[in-house]
Amino acid sequence: MGTRSERSRFARATWANVIGNTAKILAEGGAGLAFGSAALVADAAHSIADLVASLVVLVWGDSRFEDADTDHPHGHARIEPLTALFVGGVIVLLGGYLLSESLLGVLGGTDIEFSPVLVGALGVAILDMYLVYRYTDRMNEGLDAPALRALAADCLNDLYTSVGALVGVLGVALGVSLFDPLAGALVSLLVVYQGVTIARENLTYLSGRAAPQDRRSEIREVLLAHESVYGVHDLAVFYEGPQLEVEAHVEVAGELTLEEAHSIESTLVETVLGFDDVGDVHLHLDPEGVGEWETPDRAD
Repeated sequence: MGTRSERSRFARATWANVIGNTAKILAEGGAGLAFGSAALVADAAHSIADLVASLVVLVWGDSRFEDADTDHPHGHARIEPLTALFVGGVIVLLGGYLLSESLLGVLGGTDIEFSPVLVGALGVAILDMYLVYRYTDRMNEGLDAPALRALAADCLNDLYTSVGALVGVLGVALGVSLFDPLAGALVSLLVVYQGVTIARENLTYLSGRAAPQDRRSEIREVLLAHESVYGVHDLAVFYEGPQLEVEAHVEVAGELTLEEAHSIESTLVETVLGFDDVGDVHLHLDPEGVGEWETPDRAD
């Protein structure tokens, strides 16, 4: 669920990636095909995968803002990391293909013809991706959307790959044509690495993995800090999509009225929801000393 403003920022950032990648494909792809540059063609092909990923995020990722419904009682939080996982998978597959093509160029030679147009196309691509990266990163401030983080990381990686392609083209200008397919191979390796990194992060979100120990400890301490809480057990902090879900049994005085217990529970829930990365909290209040745990979490 999100505000209209957040939804608009998400869409604008995604559209920026669609337009930016289209411009990069036209500039690099046209120049690379015209002059036989494997490095530029590889970088342009990388942007084709980026364009597909951006379109998927545009169409699919917007579901993160939908409210919970009968079919999705916990909301649609997992849609976005699933989208980002798709981005990572496409990048890995394309990177592997580009690597094989570049290695064929290293082994079999190339027919590249140097032209200042190649340098100009790479300059346009580098500026294009820098602007898209900055815009995406700015639009994602406060949203912290995994799909936009993936797109921003891809833009940043595009800067590195384009610089690598530029080195290859300049090598050709110096008379060493082997530099171009070598640069293409380097670009491909960076592409694969980036895709694997994005996929691993979002698999964490999708698999319901536990939060880091320091975050679990912080949440435990926040619960124990309440003056009416005597202990915490069965604490589970795990990913439900890109946000954390918290479940815990909290020990309170057994003589509390139902209204008093409810008030304590509400306060604790709101406190834990104060963590930026926590999306939902489920607490069960136990009477003090019922013996469900071996060691109290808090010593008086």
